[in-house]
Amino acid sequence: MSQAQRPATEVSRFDPIAWWAAHDPGRVALVEAMSGRTWSYAALHALADRWCAALARIGVESGDRIALLARNRVEHLVLLAACTRSGSTLVPLNWRLAAPELARVLADARPRVLLVTEAFSALADDAARQAGMADVQCCELDRDGPRVLAMAGEHAVLSRDADRIAAAPAMLLYTSGSTGSPKGVIVPHRQLHWNAAATIAGWELSSRDVGVVASPLFHTAGWGVFALPLLAAGGRLVLFDAFEPDAVMTGLHTYAVTVCFGVPTQYDLLRTAASWGRPLPALRWMLSGGAPCPRRLHDAVVEVGYPFREGYGLTECGPNCFTTTDAIAHSRPGSVGHLMPHLEARLVGDDGRPVPPGTVGDLELRGPQLFDGYFDNAERTAEALTADGWLRTGDLAMRDPDGIWAISGRRKEMYITGGENVFPGEVENALLLCRGVRQAAVVALPDTQWGEVGGAVVVPATGHGALTEHTLLAELRQRLAGYKVPRVVRFADALPTLGTGKVDRQAVTALLAAHADEARGSGAEPSH
Repeated sequence: MSQAQRPATEVSRFDPIAWWAAHDPGRVALVEAMSGRTWSYAALHALADRWCAALARIGVESGDRIALLARNRVEHLVLLAACTRSGSTLVPLNWRLAAPELARVLADARPRVLLVTEAFSALADDAARQAGMADVQCCELDRDGPRVLAMAGEHAVLSRDADRIAAAPAMLLYTSGSTGSPKGVIVPHRQLHWNAAATIAGWELSSRDVGVVASPLFHTAGWGVFALPLLAAGGRLVLFDAFEPDAVMTGLHTYAVTVCFGVPTQYDLLRTAASWGRPLPALRWMLSGGAPCPRRLHDAVVEVGYPFREGYGLTECGPNCFTTTDAIAHSRPGSVGHLMPHLEARLVGDDGRPVPPGTVGDLELRGPQLFDGYFDNAERTAEALTADGWLRTGDLAMRDPDGIWAISGRRKEMYITGGENVFPGEVENALLLCRGVRQAAVVALPDTQWGEVGGAVVVPATGHGALTEHTLLAELRQRLAGYKVPRVVRFADALPTLGTGKVDRQAVTALLAAHADEARGSGAEPSH
């Protein structure tokens, strides 16, 4: 009996590719927008089994971690399935990171194997060297992948033991911490399973839906909105290796896409596409998430006739935590609708007690969609979870008496630029490593294109009065990903402080706003 014909009872509920390969093997699961190539569920299933065997052949065992440094490609999906079948864990790496940042992630994750594409081979080598990982097995996918797969040969299919699979993490997804050290979010199979179930129900997905996957698959959004839920439903994915406005708009029409997710910055870019506004008769709705959506953007999308909704989620929960309808989105722009199935939410005040409807409070979540903590970091896990199992999201929200939710802002100092999380503490630490910097404070500034950008007030060290923005930012780009580098820099003799001696961040923001106003008044532009 072929693998595609194996009865569904032999496959796990945590392996939707295998289930659909048994149920309807010829059904198209994925279209690679870059090449037009398609994969059926049976083809994905067979490729996942080959990778499972190949990894076993090179020594991967249950509990090991498999790191992948690549733009979006079919291997992300089949490697997750292969890891599921072997009891190992996939670690999708952020290819936007600088080598020192990536080295910290690798040192924390300690992968057994590092899979890379040619474009990122040099970055991977540099990061692995800095992480002291001389013994990690590296495989360049396009050069070495076919040889590794050929070595696998025929093999006995591993037992689909749901209990064994459930006990192993599905993925580690890394987010930056406020101190600059990486946080590996342990994503269990349980979380993926219940997020898929809730998303299918809450967003009314079906096997007839076609969804765009243009968000990078080192982000939770790429997986949870809507790749894995659509695979669980037997739908079809249109995979892009990067977000390019004209290509995505063309793909929406060519592949009759029904559901589309993006962060606000991507929708702003999409509006620059030549075919923006063309009729998309198959489109059910566009969904914005990952950052607050400006009202002007919401209105601009709706004006050209595209149904537009807003959502909320985070790596540690879901990531789909709320769902809405066209009617709610139209009548209540800025709201995120109702809570997802299987999930509980509560709002608490500064005293930890519940706040009444119509009052802003700290959002806490609980349910089977929760993560399993931070990898090798019990202290951070304890900080994130209450004693009775609620996740402290760090976000502020409000629930109206009729049950409609809205996200009010963030308690944390973290800000989001173009859908990417940035923590001021991490940027400040990097600034303090730059030559000639004595003190630095970083805050978020509003930006019409990216939502928010970083601004920094820098105090030069004695004897470095000639420190310039150009030299400072050039050095900083060697330490940080480009999106983390502040767009506005002001030099000062001292940082403003509160009576306690702490930095007065409101005063820092005011200094930077005044600096930007002065630059506009003089005809100059702040640093970009």
